[in-house]
Amino acid sequence: MKTIASIALVALGLGVVAWNTLSVPLPDNWSDQESALIQSMALSQLPALTPDPSNAVADSSLAAELGHRLYFDTRLSGSNTVACATCHKPELYFTDGLALAVGVGIGERHAPSLVGLSHSPWYYWDGRKDSQWAQALAPLESSHEHNTDRLSVSKLVTSDPLYLSLYTTLFGPPPELPQTIDSASPLTSSQAIENWNQLDIKQRTAINTVFANVGKALAAYQRKLLPGASRFDDYAESLLQSNAIDGSDALSDEEIAGLRLFIGKGQCVSCHNGPLFTNHDFHNTGVLSLSGNLPPMGRYDGIRLAREDEFNCLGDYSDAEAADCVELRFARDTNELVGAHKTPTLRNVSETAPYMHGGQLKTLQEVMQHYNEAPVSMLSHNEAKPLGLRPVELRQLEAFMHSLTAPLTTDSRWLASPDPTQ
Repeated sequence: MKTIASIALVALGLGVVAWNTLSVPLPDNWSDQESALIQSMALSQLPALTPDPSNAVADSSLAAELGHRLYFDTRLSGSNTVACATCHKPELYFTDGLALAVGVGIGERHAPSLVGLSHSPWYYWDGRKDSQWAQALAPLESSHEHNTDRLSVSKLVTSDPLYLSLYTTLFGPPPELPQTIDSASPLTSSQAIENWNQLDIKQRTAINTVFANVGKALAAYQRKLLPGASRFDDYAESLLQSNAIDGSDALSDEEIAGLRLFIGKGQCVSCHNGPLFTNHDFHNTGVLSLSGNLPPMGRYDGIRLAREDEFNCLGDYSDAEAADCVELRFARDTNELVGAHKTPTLRNVSETAPYMHGGQLKTLQEVMQHYNEAPVSMLSHNEAKPLGLRPVELRQLEAFMHSLTAPLTTDSRWLASPDPTQ
């Protein structure tokens, strides 16, 4: 029978501190059901990436090369100072360590990790994009992120000799772009919008085609960003030989106690399940909105925005057939999605603070306390219910979170800016 470490018990009154050992027994073995559940979360159970029917070059190595260069290129911003890597830094597991993303300005949401994100069917905290390539386009035209426009991006790709060569090999010769204007977009500055409104359908289609292909190349690169096996995975794999709780040294007693809470009393596995520790779904868990802001509508608005997006699976710039877009057509859009946000992966979570869609919670300790209390939601209901865990149990859960951190399996060359001369 295993026990967790000693803790201090403070005797009040005379100021005497007594040290005792509090034994919290763990069973000798996991049940067959518990063992199977733990093994189902091992990284070895992560299936290979499925093809993206909306992106014909999703798994092209040449597209990944182009996307890799675009990802680190600050010329894809109005100020020539912001790249995708500005908010999704390789050294921070493709986050930025900030509560709110900072590009040209300060954003409205926390930048989530891109590691393993290609396995998700939805993108952004509210799921307003249904593909990774469509998601990659939006920051380029966001005023607080890259603050550029689709014509400027298209002209960069078709005027840079290396980009043009890669683009032509992948997609064929680019269409002719308008030459008398420098910017055009239906979404950005007033001048860009005015220019866009003066273009005919053929010119708009040419710009959108190149712009969409930029997103598809960026997505091909990001599909390379995959998590590596952690100590938890070593422990989960050990259960193939034996259900004994102490059958592996991969996890400490405290971490094992946290794992037991994670799949049991803590109810974490209800949403954070599978090899990426996410169900890829949307939930309202009562996280407060940012100070001074109204509570966001979350997935309730997100699915509607996804269906209206010209770059979605059913759009003219998608490579998919209508039959490939079932999720977009039939995804839930009912009232219980008000205030719901996407369940993030817990892989490498100890290294990707702060947390939640607005970076509202700064530490894992705050996250544990939030779910332990399950405060009333400002919008709709709170799916999470108070857990009533004791302080020692909250520490155990937090300890388990640290066992999910590991170096990426991604080749190191993809984790740094490419040599511009090659």
